[in-house]
Amino acid sequence: MTILNAPKIFIVMRKLLLKKTLAELNKQADSENNGLKRHLSAMNLTLLGVGCVIGAGIFVLTGTAAQMHAGPAVALSFIVSAFGCLLAGLCYAEFASMIPVSGSAYTYGYATMGEFVAWIIGWDLILEYLFGSATVAVGWSGYVTSFLKDWGINLPASISQSPFVYDHSGWHTTGAIVNFPAIFIILIMTALLVIGIKESAKFNNAIVLVKVIVILLFIGFGISHIDVQNWTPFIPENTGVWGQYGWSGILTGAGVVFFAYIGFDAVSTMSQEAKNPKRDMPMAILSSLVICTVLYIGVSLTLTGIVNYKDLNVSAPIALAIDRAGASLVWLRPIIKVGAIAGLSSVVLVLLLGQSRIFYAMSSDGLLWKSFSKTHKKFKTPHIATLVTGAFAAFFAGIFPIGLLGELVSIGTLLAFVIVCVGILILRKTEPNAPRPFKTPWVPLVPILGALVCFAQMASLPTDTWVRLIIWMFIGFVIYFTYGRKHSHARKRSKK
Repeated sequence: MTILNAPKIFIVMRKLLLKKTLAELNKQADSENNGLKRHLSAMNLTLLGVGCVIGAGIFVLTGTAAQMHAGPAVALSFIVSAFGCLLAGLCYAEFASMIPVSGSAYTYGYATMGEFVAWIIGWDLILEYLFGSATVAVGWSGYVTSFLKDWGINLPASISQSPFVYDHSGWHTTGAIVNFPAIFIILIMTALLVIGIKESAKFNNAIVLVKVIVILLFIGFGISHIDVQNWTPFIPENTGVWGQYGWSGILTGAGVVFFAYIGFDAVSTMSQEAKNPKRDMPMAILSSLVICTVLYIGVSLTLTGIVNYKDLNVSAPIALAIDRAGASLVWLRPIIKVGAIAGLSSVVLVLLLGQSRIFYAMSSDGLLWKSFSKTHKKFKTPHIATLVTGAFAAFFAGIFPIGLLGELVSIGTLLAFVIVCVGILILRKTEPNAPRPFKTPWVPLVPILGALVCFAQMASLPTDTWVRLIIWMFIGFVIYFTYGRKHSHARKRSKK
């Protein structure tokens, strides 16, 4: 029976591994009818990357990772994450220069490992961007609430906090009904994205300048308020549980803050809207990564030096640090909070942008509903995909706590990076002579090391996070086998 069924199994596997050729992808990118317009320069792309990276990691998750996992050594967690990101970023840069099409790792997976793996990546990226924008929106809500409080405006906790909280001891209710500010910012950014990518990029460029200045002010003036006792011990002793301080805590903290680096990944989703993607994409990806890593390390050291790490599991840790610094930094308080609010706004913008482009790419291939690849007649943006993304992100931001959302995003990001690193190894074998405007150096060392570092961070994340990833993937498989597989354009072409 097994022997008789072998040919049938082989046929099924072959169909699941159908690929899009590099020629097809480049033809798609060059098409005048692709619906998206090439408005973005290298500077726009770099600033979009910086705009996304400098946000939740600095303004929100630094405190969570320090209090729950790494202590003051969260700075080392950022270095570990940056190393993994650098390796993955070099692989992303080669793909982005070769395949200037929307879709990021989803599109790269389609070209190297076939449709089924591409679906897994695409569904995983939905987890990354959808929950990512919700995570940042919750952080935005925390800073807005703190800022308004400084001016004597107290938002009721019932409409400005998540109804649930998640910590070492599990789930608890807060008594709140919904996090309205988090929903509000997502709806505003969704509306801006529907209007147009060019307008969105201009908005982002202005905000990036503001928040970089704010971060430099925090580091520059915060240094004098550092109490070195808050760094002692720099690596708190492990509690006996994996991931709760010690070296395992640094690794788990790296997995949690890895979410902070998805900005350069978001850049790669915009290849189809870049003016010169083969040159500009690698430059933007790597430049945004280097700039942000330096800033992250400086902020994490300053933050944990001003406030003891045990007090940092809050949605607005830098705001807390400014408050703790006392009267001498009172003048900086509103500046920091306005910068954080503006900065997190741009992160929500870029994550929602990335998510809508993933929907657009998957729909264009027939794997998701046709409406997701429709573009607005006037604005030339995938408005339906953008509106659906905004609606779901607003729901998750209004209900769930920031720690849970951040862990989900991190594991999704790490899985995408692992697959991209492996994809470079495959593409070097299957397409050795393909033009490569940018080549990943030291292959196979860089992609292998990148995959291992990213997987090690995945493995260090809590078991509950893995369970949620498996559930999310199961839902994705159901959609693929009931809809995507039947409507796949690549499958239809293979039957001709």
